[in-house]
Amino acid sequence: MRSAAEQDSRGIPQRCLRLPLLVLGLGALLTGLWAGLLRLGWPVPLLQPLLPAAHGPLMVSGFLGTLISLERAIALGRRWVYAVPCVTGCGALVLICGLPGRLGPGLLTLGSLGLVGLFTVILWRQTTFATGLMGLGALVWLGGNGLWLAGWPLASAVLWWAGFLVLTIAGERLELNRLLRLAHHSYLAFAAALGLLLAGLVVASLTFDAGMRLTGGGLLALAAWLLHYDIARRTVRQAELTRFIAISLLSGYVWLGASGLLALIYGGTPAGPHYDAILHTLFLGFVMAMIFGHAPVIFATVLGLTVPFRRAFYTHLALLQVSLVLRIIGDLAPWWPGRYWGGLLNVLTVLLFLGNTARAVRQGWRAAR
Repeated sequence: MRSAAEQDSRGIPQRCLRLPLLVLGLGALLTGLWAGLLRLGWPVPLLQPLLPAAHGPLMVSGFLGTLISLERAIALGRRWVYAVPCVTGCGALVLICGLPGRLGPGLLTLGSLGLVGLFTVILWRQTTFATGLMGLGALVWLGGNGLWLAGWPLASAVLWWAGFLVLTIAGERLELNRLLRLAHHSYLAFAAALGLLLAGLVVASLTFDAGMRLTGGGLLALAAWLLHYDIARRTVRQAELTRFIAISLLSGYVWLGASGLLALIYGGTPAGPHYDAILHTLFLGFVMAMIFGHAPVIFATVLGLTVPFRRAFYTHLALLQVSLVLRIIGDLAPWWPGRYWGGLLNVLTVLLFLGNTARAVRQGWRAAR
């Protein structure tokens, strides 16, 4: 075994690597939000001409891809693994700067390949179904980035990016739910929902409409499974951070089901308000709710300090629900002011989340001094 001093000497350089990578990921998030406002038609300055088209790649691969890769690098605890989030962060930086060509997509594709490599190492150390599922999510991300790099329609790549995030989150939840010792038939239902989702991704490469509807069925089935079996149904009765995480998760599962239902109804619409509703119920309602709930834990892990729970966290979670309902009503009515103002409130919600989290981090840093 290594001595405590040796462990500290290894840990300090790693902590120094984490903050710049976190900043790169957050930079991709903020720039992606700016690009989203441009796409909605808000009169904000056009920082560079390619920025509106970079909204999706920045939010998924630049922000979430870097964040997930950073989490895995921290879990593995080796300096060299930080190269993976570094590559994705640099790919996001290329998109932010508006450099033309395939450098940005190429770096993000390389980063997703690196995440597949990280999961290969993790699975070699400890093989579990949940970890394998997250590794499969990394493969799906690589597939989506490969389609994007090869010049396929962005809607096809986005569907695979959605699969990456859903599989990653589903794997994490399955890992936590092992404490419940679920019956065999519940795992079969879980596997069937995921199989439907994966089938949809493959079919979408051949016929987008049928693939979108199959994917929607998988999302709806998975949402029903999570709402019924997830441990959040029990932990919601607890207090403070545990309760907040549970409420965030349960709200996210409802939005996941809504996304699946909309995909079943509207099918392969690669643009327009229905497409906007399908994507944002998933990426904002589901994925962002997961991030809101787990942010105190994520920031505590990355920064190496305790991030205390604050009741103010409920403000950005509540505003997420209100702003997204307004936007989806605007998409489906169709009612342009609802989509327009709902989109702005979506951005303000994320900024409020970052502000509330920053205050909690500051409180934790002061307590650790």
